[in-house]
Amino acid sequence: MRDEKTAADVLFLRPGEGRAYPLGRMHAVFKADHGETADAYSVSEWWLEPHTTGPGAHSHAANVELFYVIAGTASILAGEEWLEAPAGSFVRIPATVLHDFENRSDARVGLLNVFLPGGFEENMPAIVKWFADNP
Repeated sequence: MRDEKTAADVLFLRPGEGRAYPLGRMHAVFKADHGETADAYSVSEWWLEPHTTGPGAHSHAANVELFYVIAGTASILAGEEWLEAPAGSFVRIPATVLHDFENRSDARVGLLNVFLPGGFEENMPAIVKWFADNP
């Protein structure tokens, strides 16, 4: 039996809407995640104030990450190379590849992030607490 979708399944959020997570000079807004995607993916915005480091170099054992720069110029670590990615740039980070992002510029940076498969949002409360405890 086919799982039919209807107009009631459409997800529409206006600018700024979603689940917001303050992370010091960086903040994230999750637009769609486990509840809306059946854990298939999560979609979030990440905003960094000028001259702000990101989460730190890390990798994910089984997750692909997609980044699309929506504002400013982001510095994105992909493996061992830092990419200077202006608005409109797209970066795919395969599973197990070391990555990070930061804002080295004088302007605010915005990133759209897609995490495949989903589940990353489950970590956000602990990440918020870490940033609050380590300003």
